[in-house]
Amino acid sequence: MTVDMTMPQVATPPGAGTAPRPGTAPRDDAARRAELAAFLRSRRERITPEQVGLPRGARRRTPGLRREEVAHLGAVGVTWYTWLEQARDIHVSPQVLDAVARALLLDRAERSHLFALAGAVDPLPGTECTGVPRALRQILEQLAPFPAVVQNSRFDILAYNRTYGRLMCDLDALPEEDRNCLWLAFTNAEWRASVVDLDATMRVMAAKFRASMAEHVAEPPWKALVARLTEASPEFREIWAQHEVIRPMSSVKFFRHPRVGVLQLSATSLWTGPNPGPKLLSYTPVDETSRERLVQLEELAAPVAV
Repeated sequence: MTVDMTMPQVATPPGAGTAPRPGTAPRDDAARRAELAAFLRSRRERITPEQVGLPRGARRRTPGLRREEVAHLGAVGVTWYTWLEQARDIHVSPQVLDAVARALLLDRAERSHLFALAGAVDPLPGTECTGVPRALRQILEQLAPFPAVVQNSRFDILAYNRTYGRLMCDLDALPEEDRNCLWLAFTNAEWRASVVDLDATMRVMAAKFRASMAEHVAEPPWKALVARLTEASPEFREIWAQHEVIRPMSSVKFFRHPRVGVLQLSATSLWTGPNPGPKLLSYTPVDETSRERLVQLEELAAPVAV
């Protein structure tokens, strides 16, 4: 057999790094490896090439990504990744598991599950593997002073430019787990005060979330967000109980900023993958006053020179 050793650091020798826990029976260890293999295959098959910037090609027969594509995206050896999906008895370093998690766009719960199955300690616990490439982040910055954000269908905020980071609240000051537009719309006082038509906005967001959740109804991150909102917000409980699915709403939004005043902005969504995958949402000014106020907002968000 020819072994791909292009990245020798991807694995550690047997008995090192991620050795079975003391007292673990060999049969239990084999079952864990089999579950890990099945989990990796399921995550790989759900990702389309377009989501990660790869061409689909005319002869693609497998659902989702190919193994070699995951290895390429994670910069790991193809052979080692293949062995993981074959439930081979190999010991992979936490760094490689981190690379695989990022290549497969795992969320917090999925990433934690991956490391648990591999019997390894996550070097970056709680990390969301958003998969927002550097090129897309550069586009966000170049759109300033227009506010722009990349979010997924769960309304998680994956990346944003400085202007968006100060449009409705100081996003940089929030913990990562709170950077979700639905959560902020129902629980964050500063965010809520900035949205002029708050009631309609909350209803539209909840309806869009419910429509998107139809394809993810059994997934822990989605259920966890609903449970968290249900506990925290009586308004969410009331709206969620009505089972509304997508309400029409104008693309023109009104925001009230405490420093620069009211902004009238037009929202445009650009899908970075298949609808309803991650999208880049940008806001452009409807009038000259709003344009001038966006420039002021960008100046407020600029880092202070030391």
